[in-house]
Amino acid sequence: MNLDNIRSLTEEMKVEVRKVVVGQDAAIDLMLTSLLAGGHVLLEGVPGTAKTLLAQAFATTLSLRFGRIQFTPDLMPGDVLGTNLFNFQTNEFVLTKGPIFTEVLLADEINRTPPKTQAALLQAMNERTITIDATHHSLGEAFMVIATENPIEQQGTYPLPEAQLDRFLFKIVIEYPERDAELEIVRRHGHRSVLPRLDEFGLRAVAGMDALREMRAVVATITLSEEVIAYIVDIIRATRGHPSIEFGASPRAATMLATASRARAVLQGRDFVIPDDVKSLVLPTLRHRVTPTARADIEGLGTARILADLLERIPAPR
Repeated sequence: MNLDNIRSLTEEMKVEVRKVVVGQDAAIDLMLTSLLAGGHVLLEGVPGTAKTLLAQAFATTLSLRFGRIQFTPDLMPGDVLGTNLFNFQTNEFVLTKGPIFTEVLLADEINRTPPKTQAALLQAMNERTITIDATHHSLGEAFMVIATENPIEQQGTYPLPEAQLDRFLFKIVIEYPERDAELEIVRRHGHRSVLPRLDEFGLRAVAGMDALREMRAVVATITLSEEVIAYIVDIIRATRGHPSIEFGASPRAATMLATASRARAVLQGRDFVIPDDVKSLVLPTLRHRVTPTARADIEGLGTARILADLLERIPAPR
């Protein structure tokens, strides 16, 4: 598969998602970037901004197994992973698989369940493997988590721990749509009061496992010059010494930013990464990986503003 094939395929995926979701083109682009990079995505927004619908529509464009977990305060780790149950007929334990045994997992409202259950996803997201009673179970190379969460200021939410957040390639903030987009939303969905059924819109699967494997193989070959590598590392290291950042990004963030930049270059039809690829992905890659200081919070300096300031101070390679 070449760059033109990939661009054509991903454009088809965008067309399918846009049949249902209106005004979220930037989020769709980032989800495609994450798919090609082999990363997981966290969608944050207030209720009613189509986070779940976006995740479902995106998954529908893939010929992969899809599963959903509705996270609730009483959900237990075993409800996610599954458990070994004793079969009295065969006199042995048999694994009853949980909903995590899928390829694209929608973790809906992930921050409405306690940290103990959130942690059930840690190994799966990092290694695409889970362990139940000392036995390892592979989830397959395509395993991807698309999680949704409400802003932490909302009632009934539990903040995701740093280790959990670090497993997500991107944190995508779903904003309120523009007026024109909201008008179209009402035209398209204003005759129903529940989440629309995707089969009503004729969504079709565009890419399967073979295509995904080929696309990721192409991403791995994209040229990343020494100058751009140095630029990425300088950005990450600058987060650790910035006066408004208490905890900076880790080396894992640097490798993820590099992989995501390669994926973005592919989506742009290039076989090499340019500084603009890196710049455009700094905010979604780092907004959940850096912690502003208490002083920055008091002064109203949000993560986006801090990262923008940081980028202005670091010269990009020519």
